[in-house]
Amino acid sequence: MIELESLPATRDAYDAVAARYAQQFADTLRDRPLERALLAAFAESVRAGGAGEVADLGCGPGYVTAHLRALGLRASGVDASPAMIGLAREANPDMRFDVGSMAALDIADGALGGVLSRFSIIHTPPQDLPAVVAEFARVLTPGGQLLISCYATDNPAIRTQPFDHSVVTAYRWSPDHLTGMLRDVGVSEVARVLCEPKPDDKRQFQELQLLAAKN
Repeated sequence: MIELESLPATRDAYDAVAARYAQQFADTLRDRPLERALLAAFAESVRAGGAGEVADLGCGPGYVTAHLRALGLRASGVDASPAMIGLAREANPDMRFDVGSMAALDIADGALGGVLSRFSIIHTPPQDLPAVVAEFARVLTPGGQLLISCYATDNPAIRTQPFDHSVVTAYRWSPDHLTGMLRDVGVSEVARVLCEPKPDDKRQFQELQLLAAKN
């Protein structure tokens, strides 16, 4: 596994909180109807393209991976944290979960009908994000679907500045900048949704849901 410079800190931080994280976010999609709808649209698009396997990259304890399977997809998960992968395997013994790096996936070129990256690129420093995005494109088959969720900002002074995430250092991304990186590796934006923060959200950050497809 190729390690980005930032990966050990991210891995160790999530290993340390894995059990508490899994318990806290056991119902991670319950109060997110819009995201559930977008996941359903993502699943439908994957099925329309031939229903290839889908990888949940940065899958954590595997709750959303299991949700993808419930939507009718052949889903597997990858995460840098061995502790998270252990929890995912325990909760879903009939599904595949692997320890791995988003920058160097142990997946063949063009093998996937879909990639989900749900708040997993937020811990990738700006200099490393192009390599991760290129890896997403590499493993997708032509017409394969990509759904990225992340925190968003259009302020150029902010988007390269880290913020104190509850687990480990994180970043916000410009929707246009991210779309440009995808375009450079042959992946075209299909739709984007910007969600405003709820009044009780301490971060007060926009969230981006970006759906794209490989050319």
